[in-house]
Amino acid sequence: MALFRSLKSRNFKLFFYGQSISLIGTWMQKTAVSWLVYQLTGSALLLGVVGFVSLIPSLLLSPYAGSLVDRHNRYRILVITQVASMMQAGALAGIIFFGYHNILLIILLSLIQGIINAFDMTCRQSLMVEMVDDKEDLPNAIALNSTMVNFARIAGPAVAGIILSAFGTDFCFIGNFLSYIPVLICLFMMKLQITVMPKSEKSIWAELEEGFKYVSGDKDLSSMILMLGMSSLFVMPFNTLMPMFAKDIFNGDARTFSWFESAAGLGSIGSAIYLANLKNNSGLIKMVAIAGAILGGSLLFLAYAPQLPFALFFMTLAGVGMMAQTSAINTYIQTHSIPEMRGRAISYYVMAYQGIIPIGSLLIGWAANLIGPRPAIFIEGTIGIMATIAFIIYRSKYSQRKTVSL
Repeated sequence: MALFRSLKSRNFKLFFYGQSISLIGTWMQKTAVSWLVYQLTGSALLLGVVGFVSLIPSLLLSPYAGSLVDRHNRYRILVITQVASMMQAGALAGIIFFGYHNILLIILLSLIQGIINAFDMTCRQSLMVEMVDDKEDLPNAIALNSTMVNFARIAGPAVAGIILSAFGTDFCFIGNFLSYIPVLICLFMMKLQITVMPKSEKSIWAELEEGFKYVSGDKDLSSMILMLGMSSLFVMPFNTLMPMFAKDIFNGDARTFSWFESAAGLGSIGSAIYLANLKNNSGLIKMVAIAGAILGGSLLFLAYAPQLPFALFFMTLAGVGMMAQTSAINTYIQTHSIPEMRGRAISYYVMAYQGIIPIGSLLIGWAANLIGPRPAIFIEGTIGIMATIAFIIYRSKYSQRKTVSL
């Protein structure tokens, strides 16, 4: 079946199955942390702070992580990051299980997870090409990986909503800790022939500069990363305010909040399945523009949705746009970067995606406190539409210049 063609590669199949379980636990924990922080503090700003500290390390450390991944064995780095993530999940489970609800400690553990993720995501994405036997299947593997992530985004919050209502937050954290066992087993079962680049005589700072020059010098790559950066700063952080929409606007509970997360995941998984079925990776630039318009437009309607079903519908559309945009950019970077620069090129993708979102989370948390959650989401949607128009105009002018030069 064309949709699952990359699963014929044994290593990618093991990675896919192990991560499928682990990511459900990760989303359970994310949902539980957001709900616990808002329940303890009632502060939209602190929701933004938690989002900020869990992702800001990607902004600061991703370029360094990219150089590290290009220098060393990616597989070993991935094993180390997964073990470290398991230890962080265990620490969080322990403090909540024993009733130590200290918001500063929760923020500190979120920061530690963010540091681990800066290395883990860069390593995981750059290792993808090593897991797939037939390089023609790489775009399908990237799309299937996105499908897996977004299936977990549906299942994780849905399971978390049930567990939060029936048993409490500590069981969500314990579940995430246990979910790392199958992913580690699958990693140890892999048989990878890792291509390690010859050790460079250059300092890591020289390699950081080399990576920046490569990405900024390629107008196709740099325009994609800039578009993603704008979206991450001003559009994607809308998710930070969903606990407020669930509890304050629609008078819901933890399960209502999980519906918002699951709705976005449902839209994302539909978008990812579409991408996985594509026969080739042509038309990715056009897809980025269409996805940006869908994301921005859906937020305009979500902002003033009069009833919960309408809000969940537009949340689903937002998931479609967000998934298509990030996955198309990811696929483009992985398939167009030269091998010796892949880790560093992907690190800029991680920086623009995960690293800039936390700044946006703080901005939207501050804006929601100032003008309310509905106007804040509406402004994000407007910026999303404007950024998409700017991207289309830039790409059109760049294409014309390339044609003239040829």
